[in-house]
Amino acid sequence: MFKIGRTTILGLFAAALLSGLTGCGADKTEEAEIIHLSLWSDERSAALIEEGIADFNREYADQVRIEYTLSFEGEDTCKEMVLADPENAADIYSFADDQFEELWRSGALLENTYDADAVIEAVGGKETAAAQVVTRDGKVYAYPETAGNGYFLYYHKGYFTEEDVTALDRILEIAARKNRKFTMDFSSGWYLYSFFRGAGLTLECSEDGSSNICNWNATDTKYTGMDVAEALLAIAGHEGFISLGDDEFVEGVQDGTIIAGVNGPWNAEYVKQAWGEDYGAVKLPTYTLAGEQVQMYSFSGFKLIGVNAYTEYPQWCRMLASYLTNEENQLRRFAVTGECPVNLQAAGAEEVQRAPAVAALAEQSAYSTVQSVADPFWDASSLFGITIAGGNQGKRDLQTLLDEMVEQIMMPSAPEE
Repeated sequence: MFKIGRTTILGLFAAALLSGLTGCGADKTEEAEIIHLSLWSDERSAALIEEGIADFNREYADQVRIEYTLSFEGEDTCKEMVLADPENAADIYSFADDQFEELWRSGALLENTYDADAVIEAVGGKETAAAQVVTRDGKVYAYPETAGNGYFLYYHKGYFTEEDVTALDRILEIAARKNRKFTMDFSSGWYLYSFFRGAGLTLECSEDGSSNICNWNATDTKYTGMDVAEALLAIAGHEGFISLGDDEFVEGVQDGTIIAGVNGPWNAEYVKQAWGEDYGAVKLPTYTLAGEQVQMYSFSGFKLIGVNAYTEYPQWCRMLASYLTNEENQLRRFAVTGECPVNLQAAGAEEVQRAPAVAALAEQSAYSTVQSVADPFWDASSLFGITIAGGNQGKRDLQTLLDEMVEQIMMPSAPEE
């Protein structure tokens, strides 16, 4: 895990700036409270957070000066770090929405009593998925930051027509013929979900949040678990396919070996830079299942900012978290990373609406469900996916593989130590 602490010089710069302003008519800046906060985010968000805090310091210069330590902690691993030692975790941290339930149940998230109504209004009201993700018992416990925690199909227009990318069979055929590859990460249940859900099979978190309800091994449904497993094996064995993780996807796009792939909007800028005017993005294609064409589904979700319930400065943290996720900062994030705003005003901006990734997510939204799974899903589905991506080298019975995966998926989460 890549984790580096960095104590910013911006707070010190702000101090010097404020000192200079006192001689220019600034009112009582010398009485501003000085506080030190710790923040966790992924590495590429560091500059965005620093800019946001610098702006916050300027806006509230007569009240507070925030100095801070920013450490790199992935949104996918943040929950484990917080739950391991919540009292010493960061004051403010970024995380994916599927981690919300356990963080909330553990008491690690501070309720937003500063501007909860405004936060919910900004994402479209309490009936929206974004609002429901961060609300429990009518109270708001996190701040929606992006709506881009989903995935769709990237494709190179120099190789594919709009008709070609509607069907996975055609994509694989063209990729193989051009000695190139289509990619999707079979080692991640996040992506495997698209095939099982497309087949009408179900996965959801149980009410207690510690286990899952799953029928991916079903034998009495229209499309069975075996049907899906056989389809996945056929894809994995195709000459035009390769299973790659996130970083390898980007590398393949850049070196030209990847001409189509399923991935998320966080890599849109890399794809745009590599493919230029040939950059295309659309909803997921159909795939062949038991001789029929079935639409692939996806998870959808959000990235959130949370405030640690144990922070020494609850109100300033609430205000800063709200500020870092406001319209201006979401647009700033979109410009840098291509991640889609969840704030309605930001999402409606002309530059956002013109982005292929945003259009693809909107198109895919009709075939997506909000991610809600307990931890046992991830390791169990990953092991199954790795076996399939490798061509099931041990020639194990597919129904047995499915049964073992589902058994593990439905086991209760191990208690936190």
